[in-house]
Amino acid sequence: MGAEVLRDLSFQIAPKSFQFLTGPSGAGKSTLLKLLFMSLKPTRGLITVFDRDVGTIRKAELPALRRRIGVVFQEFRLLDHLTTFENVAMPLRVLGREEISYRADVIELLKWVGLGDRVHALPPILSGGEKQRAAIARALIGQPEILLADEPTGNVDPPLAKRLLRLFVELNRLGTSVVIATHDIGLMNQFDARRMVLHEGRLSIYE
Repeated sequence: MGAEVLRDLSFQIAPKSFQFLTGPSGAGKSTLLKLLFMSLKPTRGLITVFDRDVGTIRKAELPALRRRIGVVFQEFRLLDHLTTFENVAMPLRVLGREEISYRADVIELLKWVGLGDRVHALPPILSGGEKQRAAIARALIGQPEILLADEPTGNVDPPLAKRLLRLFVELNRLGTSVVIATHDIGLMNQFDARRMVLHEGRLSIYE
């Protein structure tokens, strides 16, 4: 099966907590986030998400559990033929909700992330930072209990990275648990939070 990417990890993501997940490239940060999102299953060991053993969750149950988790991907994953509004609203459309029931919420969220004037813009004309904020808004529109962000500031300049961090901090204050995977030491030094450090497949935690 090849070498293990992660091994012998033991940790808990507490409700309403904030933590950075860090380590060198290739340390397994993205893999750990995928395990938390239940898009990967562990080859051994136990992972519980919302008090459920991931190894025993039926496939039909996964979508409902994943809706309680917001994910910000490195690649944004915006659909180029949809406007910023439509991209952010996509998780609600998938649930079959009518636009009239969520339009005001999406507009308010876009204003909150600084995209109030880009509601009708298509992704190809957005800057990297604007795409990142749109991806964050899409992850938040379902009001997740946990937010997993994979290198959310990797494609933006330091001032915007600081602004994005403030958004995550404010989100945490509103009650969402936040896990930010990053190798940006400067970003982490801006906010006093728990650090989970991966190195050679093992995890060290600094409170």
